[in-house]
Amino acid sequence: MDVGVTSRDVDDLTVVEVSGEIDVYTASVLREKLASLVDAGRTDLVVDLTPVRFMDSTGLGVLVGVLKKVRGHGGRLQLVIDSDRLLRVFQITALTQVFTIHETLDAALAG
Repeated sequence: MDVGVTSRDVDDLTVVEVSGEIDVYTASVLREKLASLVDAGRTDLVVDLTPVRFMDSTGLGVLVGVLKKVRGHGGRLQLVIDSDRLLRVFQITALTQVFTIHETLDAALAG
């Protein structure tokens, strides 16, 4: 299984686009990329998960860990999810109450 993680700066925000599948085998790629951004002072993150086909609990754990780290630096972590299936995972685990989730990247960038 493959995962792709790229990032780009949009003003003060850093957009991180994740594609593929995030599971126990690939989550370290996402964890390392997000940690390096936070360590570099990029603490206002928008993680675009629209191209993600699958995410397991390991991926959720990575996002929760990064959220704690970002908040510790006074930053924000917003998610972009347009898949009902992926959104359902966040709803079942009550993470919709923890994360700010947008349906589109434009909505995340606007607010």
